Amino acid sequence: MRPTLALLLLACTAVVGCTTVDALPARTPLPTRDAAFAPPARLPDAAAVLAVDDAMRAHLDGAGLRHSEDPRRALVELLYSRRSLALDYEGVTRTAAETFAARSGNCLSLVAMTAAFAREAGLPVQFRSVAVDESWNRSGDLLTLNGHVNVSLGWPTAAAGQVLRSTDGALVVDFLPGEQVAGLRWRSISQATVLAMFMNNRAAEALAEGRLDDAYWHAREALNQDPHFSAGHNTLAVVYRRRGLADAAESVWRTLLEREPANRSALANLAQLLGQQGRKTEAGALQARLQALEEAPPFRWFDAGIEALRRGDLEGARELFAREVARDAGYHEFHYWLARTELLLGRQRQALRHLEVARETSPTPQAQALYAAKIEHLRAERSR
Repeated sequence: MRPTLALLLLACTAVVGCTTVDALPARTPLPTRDAAFAPPARLPDAAAVLAVDDAMRAHLDGAGLRHSEDPRRALVELLYSRRSLALDYEGVTRTAAETFAARSGNCLSLVAMTAAFAREAGLPVQFRSVAVDESWNRSGDLLTLNGHVNVSLGWPTAAAGQVLRSTDGALVVDFLPGEQVAGLRWRSISQATVLAMFMNNRAAEALAEGRLDDAYWHAREALNQDPHFSAGHNTLAVVYRRRGLADAAESVWRTLLEREPANRSALANLAQLLGQQGRKTEAGALQARLQALEEAPPFRWFDAGIEALRRGDLEGARELFAREVARDAGYHEFHYWLARTELLLGRQRQALRHLEVARETSPTPQAQALYAAKIEHLRAERSR
């Protein structure tokens, strides 16, 4: 019998397998099935992902980063010089401390270790998701779509009460060759999203090894960290399906498709599930939606929407921004520009709802505060 393929999305290595949005559906609670899974061999520990241990602190001692002309570059030299750690790239997802001890890890592991060291050294950190070309791996009956993340280091604002350098250009630390990432689109992501990526990777690794119980608890923790993380929904649904909980798997995929009607992984996986249940009409409709989706690189519709706004084509811009939201409902800027367009069209209720999602999904407290202010202003306008 031919095995069932499941599609996943991973950061640097987890589980995968256009329409216009008029209004955001209410958030549907995801089904939990704790009783169907044994306790994991090791409990997911989000606090450990970016934690610094004694060995890492000892490595920083005497480095003199605060007295360096560029403490960011000094840190990178300390971590990635062959005279120092001699780190190797490996497709295993490890915490910061585990990566330091093993001297290897995948790009998410190396980002975690770099960020942990940087924060210990007093350097501001920004996590970034990079839009790379699609790259698939196959492990048994799992297809995994690889993503990519990196980290940028800012200047420390003060040391011993003295300002060192005002914030200017950040130093990007990436583990792909510069020519591979030069010019690629990227977006800032929150620490919560990074932790969700980590847990999702761990869940996918457990799935590939047949450890369903471990996979469940890590996928569940991914969504605890970031409820908007689409890949975590998909991984959790795959886990449910593997455990024979088809109703729970279907519920999770349908919930994801409420938020992201153009999510190809959810469409493909749910169509496959319904087809195997003999629900051919429903499966065929999903397959038709999947086939109708235009292949487009990241931000293509967003860029086209900005151009439509410049031309004064508000309806066209609205449709294009909505297509990006349908494909990726977890990115705050897509919601913000859709909200802005809705407001220009006089649709205040729709604008307010997208601003609220933009606030929820924004990666920094500053962005959240900005969106909150816009929401309050819009609410005040509506109450007049």
